[in-house]
Amino acid sequence: MIKRIAIFLAVLLLNKFQSQSPENSESSFMVILKSQLIAGASGEKNETDYPTYKFTLKDLEATESIISKELKDNGYKKPSTEEFIIRINTVFKRIIDPKSESRYLHINFEDKCSKGFKLFKNSNSIDVNPYSTYVFKNGRFISDLYSIPEIMDYTKNPELFRFEKDAENNNHIKDVKIYYWKDIADLKNIRKQNIKTIVARNMYLFNDNKTYVTWLITQDPTFVKTLVKQFGYTEEPKFNDLIMNDYLNNYQTSSDIGDVIFTKNCNGKLEIRTELLKYIKEHTKSDENRLLTALENFGYALKDNNSFTPDEKYKILAYIGNTVDPFYLNFAGVNSGNAVWNAESVLYNSIVKDRNIISVFQKNNYYDLPDLKDSLMRIQGIIEHSSE
Repeated sequence: MIKRIAIFLAVLLLNKFQSQSPENSESSFMVILKSQLIAGASGEKNETDYPTYKFTLKDLEATESIISKELKDNGYKKPSTEEFIIRINTVFKRIIDPKSESRYLHINFEDKCSKGFKLFKNSNSIDVNPYSTYVFKNGRFISDLYSIPEIMDYTKNPELFRFEKDAENNNHIKDVKIYYWKDIADLKNIRKQNIKTIVARNMYLFNDNKTYVTWLITQDPTFVKTLVKQFGYTEEPKFNDLIMNDYLNNYQTSSDIGDVIFTKNCNGKLEIRTELLKYIKEHTKSDENRLLTALENFGYALKDNNSFTPDEKYKILAYIGNTVDPFYLNFAGVNSGNAVWNAESVLYNSIVKDRNIISVFQKNNYYDLPDLKDSLMRIQGIIEHSSE
């Protein structure tokens, strides 16, 4: 009930902000664009990248109308304010504060818990910036920070084209070489790709348009991987497939896979990404168990993992056991293909060393996991039989 009231208040306030006149009038838009044209796309001093422009909030504001039009032209339907608020929370775990008058949120892909607002471009430069995107509350879409020439063809306006040439001719900054936008050979393709990226992200996330899934996976993999790894967005099976195949190709049976599945939220509470455990279960066979082995390796390394409390470790082991142990009924000792099956599971070996696991699982009603109770009974039977 409280959550519904909070969303209702957010909707009212956001609608209020949307009804107000936008700050970036046409004249201020031109001021920003001309400033960017004067500064150029990049600079170089003594054969080293040199910053020629400092972005402000007005730069972000100046892109809003351009992006809104491109989205509309490509069939984007604005979600309702309430739908947008809920979706942002679902995907990025961010709450749009109804008390805040800010029109934008900064999503820091390297620190999911960061709520600060800073302007970062996702580009190769001398600055080491966190990969970032921005929530446009009024426009009800997300976008990276772009310079205007990266999303709009300013050269269609002869006056602006002449203005840039004049800026180049009047540039007398000593020892600094400026690379102007007009001289970037593939700017047209860069612009086209940027627009496609904006459209694909928003059409998929906020219009539930699945036709963009393949494009995002092939053309925007960093964004997709970060959605899953950092923010725990596991709703899209093909995104999970990308993560797991990428992991398999790079890490094989390393225990690091557990770092993607068992995480802490911004309140320090354990989160378990059950869709990824389900993926491992569905993609394990008698001759292919590398993901399962990686999961077991994480379980074996739990005792030395200081990121979790003892209770959290028991719960993690329970989820690993529920996923892994049933396979040992059929495949223990089998060696074929990519699979090398141990004699027993991580759950069995853990219980042998710590019998307290049994009582903890029972006390927690087996964490409501479907196969855990049967696995525990199987293991107890083996242990009792071997001790006779």
